Amino acid sequence: MYGRLTGRRLPFLNKALEEGLKVSSLCGGRNGLYLKGSICGIPCLMLVDTGANVTLVRTDLAQKLKENFIYTALKISLKTATGEKAEIRGKLDAAIECGCRKFQHRIYVADITDPCILGLDFLQKFNFKVDLEKNEIRTGGEEIPLFSASAEHSKLCSVLAKEKTIIAARSECLIQGVPEVSGKFRYAVTDFPS
Repeated sequence: MYGRLTGRRLPFLNKALEEGLKVSSLCGGRNGLYLKGSICGIPCLMLVDTGANVTLVRTDLAQKLKENFIYTALKISLKTATGEKAEIRGKLDAAIECGCRKFQHRIYVADITDPCILGLDFLQKFNFKVDLEKNEIRTGGEEIPLFSASAEHSKLCSVLAKEKTIIAARSECLIQGVPEVSGKFRYAVTDFPS
């Protein structure tokens, strides 16, 4: 995590990954550092977890990529540092986009809270360096900013359309909306002037 991990080979990487899947937690919560990226073209937030030995994607996100999803018949589970367990649903050969680069990598599908957890397998394979002082991750000369979920998500609000509206292709319009979870957000636009 402090620049010492990139040159070091970890013993578990020589074993079959199914023997000892580990992750720090099933969710980064407010303590994790994230980067914006995409998996097979689907944008998502990725938790950078140097405590995870594998890269994971959430089940619902993987199901959108049906052609690449390989279901696992065996009962394989991963264990967190706190002892929680999550069942591995399958594997996925995915194009992971971070910054301006794309990386082809096999990731595991599990019932996790975050859309994606980037583990040491991915970070080491593609020579990522995590710089906590600058809150960035580097690879191939590119610096990709990392951010805390608590700071980023406080700006987001899911809004549902107040009534069914058909919007023509290649056009924009303002429609009335309501917060998805009433009372969860401090401010919401619920009416527009004509």
